[in-house]
Amino acid sequence: MLSKNSFVQGSLFEEDYLLRTLGPLAHSAEVALTELVANAWDAGASKVSIIIPSAHGEEIVIQDDGIGLTPEQFHNRWMKLGYNRIKHQGDKVEFPDEKEGNRLAYGRNGIGRHGLLCFNNEYLVQTCAKSIKSTFVVTTLSEKEPFVLKEESVEDGGGASRHGTRLTVTVKRNLPNPETILSVISARFLHDPQFSVEINGKSVPLEEHSGLIDASELKMEGITVHCLFIDTQKAAKSTRYQGVAFWQAGRLVGEPSWILGKESVLDGRSRFAKRYTVVVKTNDLSDHILDDWTGFKKDNVMDTFYSVIHEYIIKMIGKISKETIEETKSQIKSEFDQEMRSLPPLARYEVNEAIETLTSYHPTAKYESISLMVDTVIKLGKTRSGKELLEKLSQLNDNDVDGLNRLLNDWSVKDALTVLDEIDKRISVVDAIGKLSSNPDIDELRVLHPLITESRWLFGVEFDSPEYTSNRQLQTAVRQLFGIKTDDGLFVNKRKRPDILVLPDSTISATCTDSFDQTTKLVSINRILLVELKRGGFKIGRNERNQAVSYVEDLTLCGGLIGSPYIFAYVVGESFSENLQPKQSVKNSNDVEVGVVNVTTFSQLVDTAERRLFGLRDKLRERYDNIPEICQWNECKQSRLSLV
Repeated sequence: MLSKNSFVQGSLFEEDYLLRTLGPLAHSAEVALTELVANAWDAGASKVSIIIPSAHGEEIVIQDDGIGLTPEQFHNRWMKLGYNRIKHQGDKVEFPDEKEGNRLAYGRNGIGRHGLLCFNNEYLVQTCAKSIKSTFVVTTLSEKEPFVLKEESVEDGGGASRHGTRLTVTVKRNLPNPETILSVISARFLHDPQFSVEINGKSVPLEEHSGLIDASELKMEGITVHCLFIDTQKAAKSTRYQGVAFWQAGRLVGEPSWILGKESVLDGRSRFAKRYTVVVKTNDLSDHILDDWTGFKKDNVMDTFYSVIHEYIIKMIGKISKETIEETKSQIKSEFDQEMRSLPPLARYEVNEAIETLTSYHPTAKYESISLMVDTVIKLGKTRSGKELLEKLSQLNDNDVDGLNRLLNDWSVKDALTVLDEIDKRISVVDAIGKLSSNPDIDELRVLHPLITESRWLFGVEFDSPEYTSNRQLQTAVRQLFGIKTDDGLFVNKRKRPDILVLPDSTISATCTDSFDQTTKLVSINRILLVELKRGGFKIGRNERNQAVSYVEDLTLCGGLIGSPYIFAYVVGESFSENLQPKQSVKNSNDVEVGVVNVTTFSQLVDTAERRLFGLRDKLRERYDNIPEICQWNECKQSRLSLV
């Protein structure tokens, strides 16, 4: 073990070491002087006088009438880094002998006293306590300590009643603005009528404070109060001494708080709670105050009183909120501008509606909370679908299309946008297929097949159902049937697209519907949709059709499927041979039809889709002229179609 003096060298400190650890306290005159006034508050002072010079090189003087410090207290408290006030003094303020009061201290870790370093690396402390007057010169100009006591003198204070502290520093940096400091500090300490702050001989009466938003007189049976609603102009770090301050005959009752009786007016974490203060002045509540002035008695009169004050505060919050709602909405919309641009019309409408509702009905909510809720609405908007309404439209005949405008007269905007959103998406899909399918270099796995598989309505309205889905049983059967070990890397996303298999010249997807078997009470497959998509430019012949027939036959006989599903198989290519029958039913050994194979082309799918969409593609041609070609498609397919 090392002996007491066995080390070679202790720590060395740059002269600005302490400054670099203090943050805003060392660089902001507002913060520094506010903390120094808080120190006077913690010393039980009732008055603080600050002299601020007009030029660098002159002195700032801060004088208070608090309890002061003895030489021993100065050494043990002021000169100790990280002094723990709560541990050594508790959180209650000690007052000079001739004063009474009940305060909670601001200080916690002894940092506030270093506020003088904001203006110079050296300062003077003159303090008087218990008839002892002490003078200290503190400086950071030392390599061996963060700060040191440069000079010290002690003398008789001239009487036991003498107490208080005077701080003096020559301003070399961060010269304060007296008017700004007066406004900031008076707002921070205005809750207590027995504590006043003067800057260059000036103080701000509560009724003349620049942050005063409202002054109202409220009356109830036998009680008249004057309520002053004040904006402290800058949110405090915490809600200590923020809230409702009750004054009875010019004296503070208890501590300011946003809790009235048993109810909380505001969430103490909100920006409102940290920024605004309400002062309630009266001379009529003396019979309802506890003997130690720490609060009010619990009775029916106070319950009624609290209700009236609560109603006033809520009314004022609503008034203030109306003035800030537009600013909040603008900030939110700016934050999510890029995401909202990528949304379809209906989703954009709903997001805007959500922003309006959240900011109007929850004005005190944190910006972060509103932002999170809006982000959630946007994510939901990206997954919304108008299939149900579009299905109703698809049942109209050609003559009914002309009546669409008349129907819209009876719909809400949201209904119309739901349909237009789905139509827009579907027309975009059709147009993209028409432009991309003839290119032999197109990546059908990552572009065409996801579009077509997710758009089963191209093969018939009966397939446009959320019941068609990927099924583990079907996946296993299909993989066994093709007898290939597919590379997971070949899939767009093996979790999102497990139903696409890659073959040498095509891709195949298999989806199905299932139901509960009445006999076994277990789920079994009853319909299968099998889509084989050939590469761009491919001409389908008899071999390809027969191959699809064998797929159907093999699936029915593979033993991996429970039940007797009917299989709808489609082979899609650029074209097919002239002597090829494009439709062929498939029967089992008992001559029972188990499926059907349809040979079709991309152009036939496009034509069919055009009819199902009432020819809207031609009617809205200009809107879809810019559907991206192959070179741009991969970049914008996510944002435009949200299908892959």
